[in-house]
Amino acid sequence: MKKMITTVEIWTEGGMFTAYCPELDVVSCGHTQDGAKKNLGEVIEIQLEETARLGTLKDFLTEAGYVVEDEVLETEKKIVGFGELSISVEAL
Repeated sequence: MKKMITTVEIWTEGGMFTAYCPELDVVSCGHTQDGAKKNLGEVIEIQLEETARLGTLKDFLTEAGYVVEDEVLETEKKIVGFGELSISVEAL
């Protein structure tokens, strides 16, 4: 069985936590950070199972930047940091 490494972005909004995987463009939520992350993992597993059932799993992973031949599936895209950027909006 291969292992997949993904990025998880987590933010809070309206009392809920949202977890997002940018490589696969998949999102989920939960009442806690851990819950949102766990739910995201389940959504990704379902996505992978469904694309495998449809026969498009390798295409899906390749389009997301994963090298399918490796034992551990990783992408070359790596997030190196997050920050805030202040931009003036004169039109408002």
